[in-house]
Formats: sequence, structure tokens, C-alpha cells
Amino acid sequence: MTEDTVRRAPVDLGIVDGLAQLSFLVQAELGRVAADQGLSVIQLRLLGVLRDREPGMQELARHLGLDKSSMTGLVDRAERRGLVRRTRAPHDGRSVRVSLTDEGHEAARRLAEDAGRRVGALAAHLTDARRALLSSLASELVNGHTEL
Repeated sequence: MTEDTVRRAPVDLGIVDGLAQLSFLVQAELGRVAADQGLSVIQLRLLGVLRDREPGMQELARHLGLDKSSMTGLVDRAERRGLVRRTRAPHDGRSVRVSLTDEGHEAARRLAEDAGRRVGALAAHLTDARRALLSSLASELVNGHTEL
């Protein structure tokens, strides 16, 4: 039996290292997904946020952790590519809402499908029950900290 065929017992990395290293793995896969579509990871995140909502610029900047000028530049670039559009908010004509165009919705669908495949592959070695538990725990963590 070779070393490659011997299944090693998992090493408990602890909560901090475990989540940090998992984050690195996920971010690397998302980087590949974005690059395959000619996008940056922040552009991928923008499209992901806009899949099911039309936030204002300030709300979007807060969610993505960007300052106003960076947010404006990000939306400008996405708008030039035909992925997003800005519209005046119905309740306040000075406020701008950002939404996906049809092309943006299609790009977001492709990105989500590819990301699902690639990130899902990270957990492919887990049993169905362990994947369900991981999904539940990750959802619980995220739901406890999501503002948007």
C-alpha cells in the first residue's frame, strides 16, 4: 500500500486556522471562476450580490467593503461591459439603485453555476451527511453576520 492510498486521519486545525484556510481555498476557486469569465473577484462578488436585489450605491459599497470612489469605479466598469445599470430610486430621485442587465443576469448565472461546481468539489470527499452539516453550519455563521 502506497502513501497515496492510505487515508490519513484529519488534522483539527482549530476554528481560526480551519476557517482561514477554508476561506483561502474558496477564494482561490472564486478567483479561477472570475478569471475564466474575464472578471476580477470583486466584479464576481458584485454580480453575486445583485442576483436577487437592487441596492443603492451606499448599501452596495458597505456590503462589498468599498469606499464611495472604489464603488463608483466598480459600477462604472460593470456598466461599460453591459452587466449592470443604474436607475433612480423611486422614493428619492437623488439616490441611485444598481441592478443587473439581462447580460448581467446571464453572466451571474454562469458564474454561480461554475462556482457551485468548483467550490462543491472542495467538499466532494465528504459524505452527504457531512456536506449537509457543513452547509448548515456555514449558513448559520453567515446568517448571524450578514447585513445586506
